[in-house]
Amino acid sequence: MRRVTLFVNGTCKNGKVVAVYGTLSDLLSVASNKLGIKASCLYNGKGGLIDDIALIRDDDVLYVSEGDPFIDPQNESKVTSDPLVAHTDWLTLNIGGRLFTTTRSTLVSKEPESMLAHMFREKDVWGNKQDEHGAYLIDRSPEYFEPILNYLRHGQLIINEGINIRGVLEEARFFGIEQLAEQLEVAIKNSQPPEDHSPISRKEFVRFLLATPTKSELRCQGANLQGVKMLCSNAEGASLKGCNFEDPSGLKANLEGANLKGVDMEGSQMTGINLRVATLKNAKLKNCNLRGATLAGTDLENCDLSGCDLQEANLRGSNVKGAIFEEMLTPLHMSQSVR
Repeated sequence: MRRVTLFVNGTCKNGKVVAVYGTLSDLLSVASNKLGIKASCLYNGKGGLIDDIALIRDDDVLYVSEGDPFIDPQNESKVTSDPLVAHTDWLTLNIGGRLFTTTRSTLVSKEPESMLAHMFREKDVWGNKQDEHGAYLIDRSPEYFEPILNYLRHGQLIINEGINIRGVLEEARFFGIEQLAEQLEVAIKNSQPPEDHSPISRKEFVRFLLATPTKSELRCQGANLQGVKMLCSNAEGASLKGCNFEDPSGLKANLEGANLKGVDMEGSQMTGINLRVATLKNAKLKNCNLRGATLAGTDLENCDLSGCDLQEANLRGSNVKGAIFEEMLTPLHMSQSVR
């Protein structure tokens, strides 16, 4: 009985010793099972193709190929031991069913601490799975991987139209390519439209107000409500902190008869505003400018007016029961309020 040692073509590691029997096809079948490949050719140590089992002698060393030409294992070992050329070999990645061919150097040089670099820096260390054609299988999105591979090739971030940049960012994070992830985050931030801090018009505010259910909270903090007309409107519980009701043209805001229970209007500019017979029970009007405001007949019960400027304001007939008038900017004359 003859015995031979089988190696995968181009390597001299992980060989298998097998018995030679039957035909050449029988030996190729054994080689396929032992080496885990689809054996189709046998070579001797000098690269000679063996086409007859009678040519095989006892203790021969044979190299098994899947159909590719003979590769001298001695030359291969020299290449992989040379640090200058160890990463120049080509390999194919199967990313989500799409094939990408590149060099090992591309995957390991640009981002040496990335997952891809660790996967392919040394051959077969991670035990990467391969498809039937030898391409390395990676279950990720090919559309988002392509910009990453191009970045590793030339260092430039280029994303074709129609590719979601956030998807590319997620892939960069997955593969641990930190520098690219930082660039993508900046690009996403720069692509966002600037926040719109422009004031809304009176018409827009009234439209929002009319569309808001009575039990819902409406926030209009810092809104520009110059000369707004909101007669008999219902803004109960609304937040109107820091709003500007003053129109430079002299047009005065009119909220006569409005329901403003519990409204927060702290720090608002309301010179000359008309709040006649409006309800401001439990409202917060701290530090408001109410110079010349009309508050006649207004319900100000438990209203916080501390720090307000009420110079020349008309409070005749208003209900100020429990109202807070601390730290007033100007004295409040009794003639202004008749309970």
